[in-house]
Amino acid sequence: MKRSPRVLVVATSRKTRGGITSVVKAHESTEMWGRHKCHWCQTHRDGTVLRKMLYLIYGSVDFVCRLPFYDIVHIHTADYGTQRRKRVLGWLAKLFGKKLIVHLHSSGSEYSIGGRYKGLYENTFDRADCILVLSSEWRNELLKNYAVNPDKVKILYNPCPAIESANHEIKKRHQYILFAGTLTQRKGYADLIRAFASIVDEIQEWELWLAGNGEVDVANTLATELGIQNRVKTLGWISGEMKDCVFRNASVYCLPSYSEGFPMGVLDAWAYGLPVVTTPVGGIPDIAEDGFNILLFNPGDIDGLSRQLMRIAKDTSLRNNIACHSVKLSNDVFNVNVLASQLSDIYKACVRI
Repeated sequence: MKRSPRVLVVATSRKTRGGITSVVKAHESTEMWGRHKCHWCQTHRDGTVLRKMLYLIYGSVDFVCRLPFYDIVHIHTADYGTQRRKRVLGWLAKLFGKKLIVHLHSSGSEYSIGGRYKGLYENTFDRADCILVLSSEWRNELLKNYAVNPDKVKILYNPCPAIESANHEIKKRHQYILFAGTLTQRKGYADLIRAFASIVDEIQEWELWLAGNGEVDVANTLATELGIQNRVKTLGWISGEMKDCVFRNASVYCLPSYSEGFPMGVLDAWAYGLPVVTTPVGGIPDIAEDGFNILLFNPGDIDGLSRQLMRIAKDTSLRNNIACHSVKLSNDVFNVNVLASQLSDIYKACVRI
């Protein structure tokens, strides 16, 4: 095949919050998208049951009408719910003789590849010509749980967003620690509030800002119980100019997550040149060098988190050094054009199978 293979991309709606949408939008912004004549079939959107059903129907019809004219079907899937919705589309792709790429954005929950719905994934992996995962950890997890040819399991990192003129001078930023993500137990936001409460008297100029939907009322109640309600701000879900402003002015990004694929919040933080304090989960261990390009602590270790927050809040030089490595990561390993080129190579190799 001399021309570039055409790719039908199946994913959540561009209006849906979350990592998959962010990843597809990032790739859509690159030259690779046009070269492969990519088309985005949007099969899910947050909202009412009616809205979800309408998007599934519309996306499925769009998929079926376009399928004969494409060479590859690239399905983005997270955990059980998205996998269940999209398995029929994968079956249709193979029925029409198309190459099938399954792109796993697993969070590591009980509904992920090693969990209770193992049979559902096994059926999909058997059909797939290529399986994309976000980290070496998830590649190892998949190969441990399934009899899959290792050659067809590839690692493709999520990209950092392209941010123009980000302020990388930490000394000009405001003194607040930023959390951005859905406020759920898995993300560890309550651990962060408790850790911050234990050191507020020693970093008196600092605040904690929580950006995201979810358990916002629970977070506010916890901050009040700990007597730090005046030092904690809950912003709700942020996007657009507000998100840009909040990230540009933060001094530290913290994600105390218990499980991840590759956290988009960390990628956002790197793109804005923020030093990151997080847990070694998902794809983080692939690149993390504690004290060099990131600060690490174990999930649920509130004392460890407190120490790392104290360390980075008190040491401007450390913040600047780690921030410099954040910029390097966003411009190098996690640069969207670099990763789009890798994805293009995967597409080309797939049609030669």
